[in-house]
Amino acid sequence: MNIGKLFGRHTDPVTHEVRTDGRDRLPPGQYQTRKWPVLTYERMPNFDATKYRFRVWGEVAHPFELTWEELTALPRVQLTSDFHCVTTWSRYDNAWEGVHIREILRRAELLPTARYVMAHSWTSYTTNMSLAALDDDDVLIALKHDGQDLAPEHGGPVRLIVPKLYAYKSAKWLNGLEFMEKDRPGFWEIRGYNNNADPWQEERYW
Repeated sequence: MNIGKLFGRHTDPVTHEVRTDGRDRLPPGQYQTRKWPVLTYERMPNFDATKYRFRVWGEVAHPFELTWEELTALPRVQLTSDFHCVTTWSRYDNAWEGVHIREILRRAELLPTARYVMAHSWTSYTTNMSLAALDDDDVLIALKHDGQDLAPEHGGPVRLIVPKLYAYKSAKWLNGLEFMEKDRPGFWEIRGYNNNADPWQEERYW
């Protein structure tokens, strides 16, 4: 059955592809699309570069705060990854540009007690994950997508991207990372979304 056709969604022909770790490229229960649907509970916020601050705090040796100019002046990387939404769509080969997460971790110098992370947005949205999920090769603070500045409706001008987890873990409108000894749920996790959010395990809800 073509799920996209059934629900009026545009889908592309799906070919069976396997990732380097042996998992299917398309997680179970997902359909592939070239579109990038806009999904958010919150009203799209305004952005004021003069007031923006990116904070890092908690279980770190060196908590710090960056202005917008300081954040965007950090060394940048370009990464390409797939993106999987808990609502069942997947978009392949997204080209991201931004600050690699390990640039932030290096500056913060995590304490041995840091085991979890809470990502914060200036809208008050939060989402939690393990440090192991954050500290990975494909995680970055995105400023561009497919060669363009990240659009506001997609979390621009700055968004966390954690490609191996469902997209609600990739916090839009990011303005801080809190490193924690003990885990605690974020906005959607409190409301029934899965704490781990692994697409290949279909960890959508509690």
